[in-house]
Amino acid sequence: MIVITGGAGFIGSNLIKGLNKKGFNDIYIFDRISHLKKPNLDNLDFKKIYNKSEIFKFLKINKTKISVIFHLGACTNTQEKNWDYLYENNFLFTKKLIEFSSINNKKLIYASSASIYGKNTGNTDEVKNLDNFKPLNYYSKSKIILDQFVQKNMRKKMQIIGLRYFNVYGLNEDHKLGMASPIHSFFNQIKFKNKCKIFGDFDGYKKGEHKRDFVSVNDCVSINIWAMKKKIQYPKILNVGSGKSHTFNFVAKEFLKYFKRGKIEYIRFPKKLKKGYQSNTKAKLNNLRNFGYKKQIVSLSDGIKIFFEENDK
Repeated sequence: MIVITGGAGFIGSNLIKGLNKKGFNDIYIFDRISHLKKPNLDNLDFKKIYNKSEIFKFLKINKTKISVIFHLGACTNTQEKNWDYLYENNFLFTKKLIEFSSINNKKLIYASSASIYGKNTGNTDEVKNLDNFKPLNYYSKSKIILDQFVQKNMRKKMQIIGLRYFNVYGLNEDHKLGMASPIHSFFNQIKFKNKCKIFGDFDGYKKGEHKRDFVSVNDCVSINIWAMKKKIQYPKILNVGSGKSHTFNFVAKEFLKYFKRGKIEYIRFPKKLKKGYQSNTKAKLNNLRNFGYKKQIVSLSDGIKIFFEENDK
């Protein structure tokens, strides 16, 4: 039995698709289902979907049957201002899942975030110096205190893996609206408005030259399934990225090439984003590779091509 929180969301729905391809369908989803999320579940094979609030009752009843819990259900709004809400949903809820995993010896794979690195763009080590990182907003604060809890309070022989996602892109992002990846946003802007808006100069970077480590959701799914099968002796936190950073200009120009139309429009950097903005992200993948994940990560150029072909219908 496989349990997935956030199973109707972006990474969650893609994970179910990947699990189905591997022959797994004994899957139980816990999520808040909106009309925007429902299409993500089309043609997926799973047993049942529950409201997120029912999960701990379900876990208690089915604890002997569960093989793994994928925890992908959390608040992902990096601009959320309600700390109590983030603390409850991103930390306390996950803490309870960790405690269940610990007591019942169940594998738990949870979503961490590259936002915890803040301005430390050249220091993306999964283990060292977590206490030195300074969160740029409440969202990243809720994520870093969770990772600190895992590192400082978990005993050995605990089957817990935190996957620290960088900028994930792919199918099933429509419900995320303003929180969708730049790749999703740029594609839709050019497709429907024939132009792509990109931030101008800020933080020492020229217009359009801010960078992100973009990683395909298909690679994230592959890493999740690998982590599900991987035997571990103690908790691990692993970066999930491509190991390379690319500018927003690069992404926009790739789409302009495929659409064969459109233009880039540079806009003033929003004042409200300045305090909590990461200008450059790039994952170190040493721990992921040393831990045994060998599959090649798709290049951004190839990923954009695939994204365009899947969405330009």
